[in-house]
Amino acid sequence: MAKSTVEKSSARLKTVLDVLAEGTWSEKSLNAGEILAEAIVRVPLDERESELLSGGIPRGHKSLTTETAKLVKAGWLVKGRSGWTITDDGLRATVAFAKPDEFASALAEGTPVPADTPLPTAPAKKAVARKPAVKKAPAAEKAPAAKAAAEKAPAAKAAAPKKAAAPKVTAAVEKLEQPSAVAIAGDFNTILGAPEDWAPQYDEVQMKFNSRRKVWTIAATLPAGFYTYKIALNRSWDENYGAFGARDGANHELNHDGGKITFTYDHATRDIVTA
Repeated sequence: MAKSTVEKSSARLKTVLDVLAEGTWSEKSLNAGEILAEAIVRVPLDERESELLSGGIPRGHKSLTTETAKLVKAGWLVKGRSGWTITDDGLRATVAFAKPDEFASALAEGTPVPADTPLPTAPAKKAVARKPAVKKAPAAEKAPAAKAAAEKAPAAKAAAPKKAAAPKVTAAVEKLEQPSAVAIAGDFNTILGAPEDWAPQYDEVQMKFNSRRKVWTIAATLPAGFYTYKIALNRSWDENYGAFGARDGANHELNHDGGKITFTYDHATRDIVTA
């Protein structure tokens, strides 16, 4: 029997925690986009969920992004500037509510994780079976004639000293080439002083590069409202990045309460965070 949309949604939310838990064991860091993408790989979208919305994002993907707020409210997930982090309670929730229906009920009803629930531990690695060592047969004793010949033979000349091996040349680590300019282009550009919106060529929307942190930033003061925007490189739309760092992707969306806001773009991930 096919799972309902609600059941699949709950399963994906649990998968988000599972992926984050696995990351704590492997010490592998994933950004928000990679975590959501992995959740969708494990619990695929159905035909309706795969429909693209006006922003170019699949319906199910946007729904999952929005519903992760439930994990934050439950205290199982923290969304920070450096990425998403699973809390100790979130780790315990993957154990206490291991079944999808239990997890969905606990999340919907605000059921706290039982205090005696242990933190999950990393799965034990399988030991690699080693092949038994093969004993070498003892060397045969030299025949008398060969032994005598060896004693009569003149001493071998000392081997010439070996030349020191030339030092290995280690190839320099390739550095990430930064763009010459990064603009935040969206429907609030005129508020920043640009002549028009969605125009990455103007000085007013260019971000500043922080050479120490290797990120691009721009601070602004915006009225309360809903805004959309993208990152455009080198003052044109030839190379641009949208939600989750996808090239030519859907627009970033911002629900702003009004006041100061700082946008930070990392060219290594092609993604952006706000604070």
